[in-house]
Amino acid sequence: MTTCSQNANESEATVPEGCGVGYSYGLAAALRIISGKWKPLILYFLLDSPKRYGELKRTIQRVSDKVLIQQLKELETDRVLTRTDFKEVPPRVDYALTPLGHSLAVAIVPLCNWGTKNMVEVARILAERDASP
Repeated sequence: MTTCSQNANESEATVPEGCGVGYSYGLAAALRIISGKWKPLILYFLLDSPKRYGELKRTIQRVSDKVLIQQLKELETDRVLTRTDFKEVPPRVDYALTPLGHSLAVAIVPLCNWGTKNMVEVARILAERDASP
C-alpha cells in the first residue's frame, strides 16, 4: 500500500504518483497553508473553541480589519476553518477549526511553546540585529 507521507529516515520526501499537487515535502504543504503573518495565530487562538470575529480581532493585536478578513477567507478556502453566519441582527459570525485545521493548530503548539521559552533571547538577538548597520 502506497501512502502520501515521508519516511522520517529518508533525507528526501518521495511523493507517490497521485498523492501530490506540486509538493515534494510535507513542510512545504504546511507552510503554504499557514503563510501569512497572522494565520498561525488565528489557528492557535481557534484551537480551544470557536470565536467570533471581534474576539479574534481583540486577541490578535495590531492586525488590520482588512488583513484579518483576508486571512480568515483564505483559511476558509483552504478548508482549515469554517465560517458560520447565524443570519442575525446584529450580525453574528463564528469561526471554528475543521478537523484538518485542528490537526494543523495542534502542530503549531510546540512552535508556540518554543517561542515562549526563548522569547527574551529572541528579542535580544533581534534588537542586536536591528541595531547593527
